[in-house]
Amino acid sequence: MPVATKKLRSNRAWIERHIHDPFVKRSKQEGYRARSVYKLIELDEREHLLRPGMTVVDLGAAPGSWTQVVRERMSDSKGGVRGRIIAMDILPMDPIDGVTFLQGDFREQDVADQLAEILNGDKVDVVLSDMAPNLSGIAAADAARSMLLCELALEFCLDHLKPQGVFVTKAFQGSGYSQYVETLKRHFKKVAARKPEASRDTSAEVYLVSRHLKG
Repeated sequence: MPVATKKLRSNRAWIERHIHDPFVKRSKQEGYRARSVYKLIELDEREHLLRPGMTVVDLGAAPGSWTQVVRERMSDSKGGVRGRIIAMDILPMDPIDGVTFLQGDFREQDVADQLAEILNGDKVDVVLSDMAPNLSGIAAADAARSMLLCELALEFCLDHLKPQGVFVTKAFQGSGYSQYVETLKRHFKKVAARKPEASRDTSAEVYLVSRHLKG
């Protein structure tokens, strides 16, 4: 079968699945920007990640559905934000009230300087990373790109996370996954793998919840 025909059929199948996806329908009804919001909602309900007064950084935040949940969880009785919410992405993101958005690569000095100014010497309670690479369809290449993002997110945590903080990152089971889990276990006292209901059965993604930095 020609490659173009395979891609066309794959795109049609994705569109069909997306249209009938109950989480897609629900996210539109409830005013969320993406279906991925329900992954964080379930993780938070199970792991008790978010509460008012925290400093939370959302890496790879666009289009902002996870940030919306963080904003809800950190709202006071009057609808204001108790704490600090910082969303970061190389892509643009529509504003969310009470959220500071930094557009750019967090490895770049100007972005790092902006973050340092916001934190003013403070450490972060929670780092969230739902980052994923643009998939090429080549399993080995996609796994390598995914692992690179996971490693970058971990480096960010080691620089900014409080000793008792929590790091949540998306990872894909496959090449390099078990080694990454072992790396997390060297740095954190507790590491758990979670597969939220909103994560499609056909996806190899899992969410790794790491707590309490060692040393």
